[in-house]
Amino acid sequence: MTNLTPRATPDQNEHHKITAWSLIKPYWVSEERWVAWGLLVAIIAMNLTVVWINVRLNDWNRDFYNALQNKDAKQFPHLLMIFTALAFGFIILAVYGRYLRQMLGFRWRQWLTTRFLNEWLGQGAFYRIERDRLADNPDQRISDDLQSFATTTLSLTLDLLSTVVTLVSFIMILWSLAGALTFAVGGTPITIPGYMVWAAALYAVFGSLVIQKVGHPLVSINYQQQKVEADFRFGLIRLRENAEQIALYDGMDTERNNAQGLFHHIRDNWWRVMKYTKRLTFVLSFYGQIAIIFPIVVASPRYFAGAFTFGVLMQISSAFGTVSDSFSWFINSYSTLVEWRATVNRLREFVRVMHSPRLKETVSPATEHGGINLHYVDNNAVSTEHLKLALPNGTPLSEVRDIAIKPGSRWLVRGPSGAGKSTLIRALAGLWPFGEGSIDAPVDARMMFIPQQSYLPIGTLKAALTYPSPADDYSDEDCRDALRACRLEDYVERLHESAHWTRVLSPGEQQRLAGARVLLHKPDYLFLDEATSALDPDNESRLYKLFVERLPKSAIVSVAHRESLAAYHHETLEIERTPEERVAA
Repeated sequence: MTNLTPRATPDQNEHHKITAWSLIKPYWVSEERWVAWGLLVAIIAMNLTVVWINVRLNDWNRDFYNALQNKDAKQFPHLLMIFTALAFGFIILAVYGRYLRQMLGFRWRQWLTTRFLNEWLGQGAFYRIERDRLADNPDQRISDDLQSFATTTLSLTLDLLSTVVTLVSFIMILWSLAGALTFAVGGTPITIPGYMVWAAALYAVFGSLVIQKVGHPLVSINYQQQKVEADFRFGLIRLRENAEQIALYDGMDTERNNAQGLFHHIRDNWWRVMKYTKRLTFVLSFYGQIAIIFPIVVASPRYFAGAFTFGVLMQISSAFGTVSDSFSWFINSYSTLVEWRATVNRLREFVRVMHSPRLKETVSPATEHGGINLHYVDNNAVSTEHLKLALPNGTPLSEVRDIAIKPGSRWLVRGPSGAGKSTLIRALAGLWPFGEGSIDAPVDARMMFIPQQSYLPIGTLKAALTYPSPADDYSDEDCRDALRACRLEDYVERLHESAHWTRVLSPGEQQRLAGARVLLHKPDYLFLDEATSALDPDNESRLYKLFVERLPKSAIVSVAHRESLAAYHHETLEIERTPEERVAA
């Protein structure tokens, strides 16, 4: 069933600034917030315990290397037992921390997917996005981008939190162990307390600036890579779904060239990814290799001066590495941040077009005088007043005389191709706002629109027959009766068989199945847009006789070219191009 929907109000069309936080926040204040926060607290507690273990391991490093230096055989087994206990605890926490993180990430993704599906499919946003080409590949944004957004946001946030706690813990260790560095400049002694901490900070800040300078272009490049990959995948899906038509046209060479053309976009963008990734890898590799020796070089003057033992030098080196890594969180996470930012940008764009479903309509020349207004009223007819149809660019299509479609009436819509007959059906369905005038529809009217090729979901034949209602709403016997009435006897015993019915049924059988669907739903108003064009005259006549006999109180509006259908209609609506459109043609 399809119901007429009113135009969105201006408030609904306002552009709202969408930030990364506006994408993150809703889940954490939703009905799932208690479970989400409970899992998050458990994960944070485990992460903090891991930090504590790392602090203990840093102390263990000092004692272990001092024992080796002093050849202390008695202390050696005891230190190995301590390491075993700490390592075992680390492993348990790492395993279950990752397990709970995956659980929370999936629950977040599941909630986001439900929300985005509701917004995408609600208020006809999915149709308007495709009709006006407001966003590419919504399927990829819902399936891939949401998964990446949830898991990557969670991972980055928890890693940052652990990094901050680790940084605070090890800064104190490094500050106390390394002590102050004193040197003279022009005879004046200068002392730098905790100089190793400052060295680690300066090293990380310098590296971060270089990384940002080198890797910043990857944000836009990764955004484009996601788009071209999705375009290529969508092209292959269309090729698979239209395999028979392509084979009949012998269009394999053309499709191969089209697929290669799409893949060339991937190739060209991938070379850009490689180019900037190579530069980024050079910088990261230099940064990582220098970090191995840098702390020992910086600490060596005081070590050679006898300020601390070899074990303490190793402890300082370990603590410096931890502090440097903590300061370098931005550097270490840069590649992930680049991909995350590209994903956020795609989701922000998608949310914007879903929340502004009539964006193109508000700026279209065809709606500059208000567009086509839809109203629900307390009467018993679908009526039009001063209705003018137009294209989105403002080009006039046709003017429709005022009509009133009353229960039980039969209307035949006729006119030359391109005059706007199907566009009129879209306007009556609330899917076409471009033009002027108004349409009134009865409140709570059951309206059904049957296009030339009806949608058949993949699943059981019964589910395809009863669509969009659930299969359980109708008994098997009612479904079999509808199939027999529409001369689909061969499928009567296949109601519960699952298949891709668009590929199984011929075009004529698909149109007869749509007719059986009408008999089950019994709409108050039935709109048929070339819905019997694939049928022979006998089967077409059979369907219309069934509609007239079984739906005597239903209004029927048919868009058709065949003269034979005039016998089943009482009224005729002629649709002709406007003079401006005829001149343009």
